[in-house]
Amino acid sequence: MPSLPRPVIDLTADEARRIALRAQGFLGAPDRKAGVRGVLRHLGAVQLDTISVLARSHELIPYARLGAIGRKAVDTAYWTPPTDGTSAARPHAFEYWSHAACILPLEEWPHFAFRRRAYRARPHWNHTLPDGVYDQVVKQLRAEGPLTATDLGGAKKTSEWWDWSGTKVAVERALMYGEVVCVERRGWKRVYDLAERAVPEHLLHDRLDDAECLRRLVRLAGQSLGVGTRADLADYHRLKGEQVDAVIADSGLVPVTVQDWSKPAWADPEALRTPPRGRHRTTLLSPFDSLIWERARTERIFGFTHRLEAYVPKPKRVYGYFAMPVLAGGRLVGRVDPAREGRTLVAKQVTLDGLRAVPAVAQALLEAASWVDCSDVRVERVDDPALREPLVRELTRALG
Repeated sequence: MPSLPRPVIDLTADEARRIALRAQGFLGAPDRKAGVRGVLRHLGAVQLDTISVLARSHELIPYARLGAIGRKAVDTAYWTPPTDGTSAARPHAFEYWSHAACILPLEEWPHFAFRRRAYRARPHWNHTLPDGVYDQVVKQLRAEGPLTATDLGGAKKTSEWWDWSGTKVAVERALMYGEVVCVERRGWKRVYDLAERAVPEHLLHDRLDDAECLRRLVRLAGQSLGVGTRADLADYHRLKGEQVDAVIADSGLVPVTVQDWSKPAWADPEALRTPPRGRHRTTLLSPFDSLIWERARTERIFGFTHRLEAYVPKPKRVYGYFAMPVLAGGRLVGRVDPAREGRTLVAKQVTLDGLRAVPAVAQALLEAASWVDCSDVRVERVDDPALREPLVRELTRALG
């Protein structure tokens, strides 16, 4: 690791927490005019995931920041190309590998050239590719236009989720190489198109060298986090630590020290210009929300241990299948493992940070219920049994 410049700014732990909250869109008035597309540009990446409990994670991300926006409007905002009526509609987002499979602003296409090159140079793959299938997929897309894997001939050889067909392997490889792009999901299926057709000509290039790409992504990570360590910055777009080291000095981020942080940190200079002030959002968070992507960072900033247990055997789960942290007053004050039964939102398991967290958790549950068109909330289990009655009473009072 290279020698580090001496930090000239000292931040308290509370200042760092508030900077992080503002950077992620949870402190201050939300930009409702910019809407979902504004959230995407602000965060730089919105993670996709197959799990859907209250809603899919990419819907929960803007909901957490903007409130109960129409769910249909969310997908429309991501995938429907805007048009001014005078020119052909162009997509404004694409799906690619960032922190994970993420929706990304289309203007960042050039900055993922380093990753496309790495995939092309990859020496081995988990799936074999039959001869001629790759070229056939590209030829079919060129002739027929945007298609799903099913349209191309099928995504799977068997019913097993992992058993991809040759066509699916080929189109996914073309996606990673950048010859094919996904700028739409249809019924949760990726819709593939040729990049040369979907990406505007001024963006469709791999001219930027790796250093330029990495410098941009590290700077974007710093802007989206507000303040972060080397590991935080690397995790945002899943870079390697040495990649961050190579460009951090030229990224535009400034070195800072943060009270009780044992590692060096960097901040977005814009985030340091004005103190973070404004109204805090109270909401349920997707386990895939970028505020809490990195477990060590979440523990460092909020003193909160976050873990997705969907893939943990049921007997070993502590907080539940899809436990959603509750954000209130700039703190993580509890967890709710939700489910839906008809028009009832079921809080299968609730963890509360004491009696003071009850009003906030009730508020978060009620807003989420309204958003997913549930008219009732039922609490099944509270980890501290003494807090169940106060929570139920608060919900009953609000529901009238």
